[in-house]
Amino acid sequence: MTPYAIAQSYIGTTEGPGPEDNPVIVEMYSTVGHDWVEHDSVAWCAAFVGHCLERAGLRSTRKLNARSYLDWGVPVDLADAQEGDIVVFTRGNPNGWQGHVGFYAGATGNSIEVLGGNQADAVNVRRYSKSRLLGVRRAGNVAPAAPLTVLQAQQRLSALGYHEVGNPDGIMGPRTRAAILAFRDDNDLPRVPIIDVALAEALDRARPRAIAPERATGAPESSRIVNAANAQIGLGLFGALGSVGSQIGPVVSELEVARDTVERTLAVVGLEEWLAAVTPWLLTAIFVGVVVYAFKARSARIEDHRTGRTM
Repeated sequence: MTPYAIAQSYIGTTEGPGPEDNPVIVEMYSTVGHDWVEHDSVAWCAAFVGHCLERAGLRSTRKLNARSYLDWGVPVDLADAQEGDIVVFTRGNPNGWQGHVGFYAGATGNSIEVLGGNQADAVNVRRYSKSRLLGVRRAGNVAPAAPLTVLQAQQRLSALGYHEVGNPDGIMGPRTRAAILAFRDDNDLPRVPIIDVALAEALDRARPRAIAPERATGAPESSRIVNAANAQIGLGLFGALGSVGSQIGPVVSELEVARDTVERTLAVVGLEEWLAAVTPWLLTAIFVGVVVYAFKARSARIEDHRTGRTM
């Protein structure tokens, strides 16, 4: 969608009644990197324009000052203005720092129709005098917003301990959205599953996710992997001991015979006899391997639990 089409989708959005704040408007501040703003009473015309630009994939000025858009994009003559161009107007002192910014929606007589935010505390189309116009700007050379790619966000979330994201694959799926929401909730950001400037900056400065002490030293309850590993360890130890025990008696007798035999000559042992001799030891080795593997599987599962990779 174009920034203008996105702006149109917000028509009718108003500030919260009385002391309440509209979370949709508060989110707009966050989108352009000003998540510190908690109330929609802060002038938000520039936040609205920036939010629409960023959502469309264009980098905004990321400022709350309307006149900052006089340096955005490329200048356009009013006579050549097109729907969706950025228009900046004076507010208060013509030579001051204050202003108003919105999207060009048309012109009639001495007025310019503007689709903007914070126009009578709402998103709507209103007319502004041409005499107040400071400039018309068009994207032109504006760089893409792209604060972070989906893959980069996934990798950063995973590194910080938000393992809900799963394996980073560059796809904005339900697991990635869940990880973003969890991170936003932990870092006091608006709970919206989007990758914006505020999220990118927060990911850059965030510390690893805290893990509760009882989880960091505990083990997963009713884990099928742990239970299966414990069963394998028990069976493996039982089998190994059984295999070795069955050989103790014969080995002692064979050692006595072998002492005399070795002194006389080296006998060539048949294949069948060799297999009969080594099979119990091979079984023991297999049982030991099962035990070792089970121990590793159980340790890995417990480690995943303690680090937060799994529940």
